[in-house]
Amino acid sequence: MILLTLPVSCDLLGSKVPTGKPVARVGNAFLYEEDIAKLITPEMSAEDSTTLVNSYINRWATKRLLVDNAQRNITLAEQDRLNNLVEQYKLDLFSQAYKDALVARSLDSTISDAQAQQFYLENKENFKLNEALLKFRYLEMGDADYNIDEIKKRFTRFDAEDKRYLDSISVQFKAQYLNDSTWISLDKVIARIPPVTIENSAPLLNKTEFTQLRDSLGLYLIAVKDRLDRNDDAPLDYVLPTVKQILLNRRKLELIKQLEKDITKDAIKNKQFELYN
Repeated sequence: MILLTLPVSCDLLGSKVPTGKPVARVGNAFLYEEDIAKLITPEMSAEDSTTLVNSYINRWATKRLLVDNAQRNITLAEQDRLNNLVEQYKLDLFSQAYKDALVARSLDSTISDAQAQQFYLENKENFKLNEALLKFRYLEMGDADYNIDEIKKRFTRFDAEDKRYLDSISVQFKAQYLNDSTWISLDKVIARIPPVTIENSAPLLNKTEFTQLRDSLGLYLIAVKDRLDRNDDAPLDYVLPTVKQILLNRRKLELIKQLEKDITKDAIKNKQFELYN
């Protein structure tokens, strides 16, 4: 059985009864100094605090006056309907606060990669791409005097030594992206490379070891290591955070469902909840 006791005051479901000096009244409702004291912070000037307090008092009074007028002018049937909605909203708020506290205290939020992989494989048909993805790298260079042939050779071959070499001269490049082991959306790739647009992306960003583009801004070296298109199966490493969140949400719902069952069962056992025929 999963139960959680929250500390509450005896008037938690009722109205708070302020004490102290009143600063405003509408009918039988009073606004007290303690209600507005929390509005003032030490860094406020006297002028700012006065403006804030006066504005708050006016809003408080306006709301109270509107409610008073509503109670005189709205039918009793409509008032009953609204009061029922308010009561239901209060019940929902307290119920949700309790469940949130339970989840925060009791939920095991650890989802292993193995668990995520198993769920992904069992539900692979539900993980389709809604955008193209690329594993790619690129360099953008200006019109400075580069060792172009050496850079092209290193960029195309791209072994461990080549990566170190390109990193060592990275200050020469206007822009670079060399992490070709991570999937990135086509839109983000297009945003990085000015000569590439939605219209020409299909031929320019196909899987290739090397592509060279040039425009008025400079020279671009591109290599597309892999590509997946819209409606292809989404790779696990790309959707892994989503898969883990799905599993966590399911675990949370199961925990809450068990809580609700336990509370009802316990209430029946202790005669707090009875059904009459």
